Amino acid sequence: MLTPMDFDIIALFTQLDTSLWEKIIRTIAVYLGITVLVRVAGKRLLAQMNNLDLVVVLLLSNVVQNAIIGPDNSLVGGLVGAVVLVGFNAGLDRLVQASPRLRDALEGRPTEVVADGRVDRPAMARLGLTDDELGVAIGRLGADDISEVRTARLLPGGDIVIDLEPDTRPATRAELRDAVADLKAYLDARLPGPAA
Repeated sequence: MLTPMDFDIIALFTQLDTSLWEKIIRTIAVYLGITVLVRVAGKRLLAQMNNLDLVVVLLLSNVVQNAIIGPDNSLVGGLVGAVVLVGFNAGLDRLVQASPRLRDALEGRPTEVVADGRVDRPAMARLGLTDDELGVAIGRLGADDISEVRTARLLPGGDIVIDLEPDTRPATRAELRDAVADLKAYLDARLPGPAA
């Protein structure tokens, strides 16, 4: 015999307060809206989030929650929204990977901020990227000065990719091992061996 509590538990898993199609449309519309906002906000939002950017991201997730679920606070409604979000994201990601045009439209292109050791100030200002943020990225590669940088680009995902001038790149272990072997061979050829 089912008790009233049993019916509450069953309703928790079976009842939707809004239609399934409304929930799907709401979720996709909010996803696309946030995608456009992030695209307009630029790469910098993804690159080096400061405290203010973090607050925006946290509040944004809370603000759009009701737009996705609407008046529906059911467990099933939340799960439907989550499944639609993950599924739509996976499908759109596959489309973006297959279409360079769609990738450029949704993600954007890399922006060069340093060329031949010179900082592109207008590009930095447009991206909202500071000298300190660029300096940290350069320092991670072991460079001491901007003049050591051939190019630096801010990728659509927010990463800063830096290509150092050839003479300023740190040596790898293999390069050091080869240099030691060359030096040893040179010295062995030039120095007389031990007397027999």
